[in-house]
Amino acid sequence: MVTDGDGRAKAAVRQAARNLGLHYIERSAGTPTHAGGAELAAMVRQAPVEPVIVMFDDHGKKGKGPGEKALEDLARDAGIEIVGAVAVASNTKGDESVAVDESVTKEGEVTGKPVGKSGVPEPTGHERLEGDTVGALSHLKIPKIVGIGDLGKMDSEDAVEKGALITTRAIREILEQQGM
Repeated sequence: MVTDGDGRAKAAVRQAARNLGLHYIERSAGTPTHAGGAELAAMVRQAPVEPVIVMFDDHGKKGKGPGEKALEDLARDAGIEIVGAVAVASNTKGDESVAVDESVTKEGEVTGKPVGKSGVPEPTGHERLEGDTVGALSHLKIPKIVGIGDLGKMDSEDAVEKGALITTRAIREILEQQGM
């Protein structure tokens, strides 16, 4: 699961999927996510390889938007195993936050702290990653949640032209924990 779906995030996830030999559901991208959880689950089941990357985005909607609803519905599908989530930071403040197991900074370093939108670690005492669409992650059983700054951006450090290396690293962190 990846909690972003805009054009740059889509391009970064597509590149990361190529880098790692994974499949991603292109239909899940969008601002906001247009596909529902049941539709996305059907697409995951039809994917040619596993694991599958699925994107979710609320387009800044306060409260539970379409991305979070689709994320929750997919996560509750008994036929789908969630191996992890990439929680994408944004400028959202308030109830849209999640505790992360670790984060990947814009330099590609793994840290035990959350990061902000630019991929810089948050100051000491700031314990949760804030972002659009991340609120639902707190209520689900997800084996590993990796925080990251804004996909495809982070001062161009995650640019597709550079191989979307930060997005790739975040997904790799999840896969390695799962022995994949």
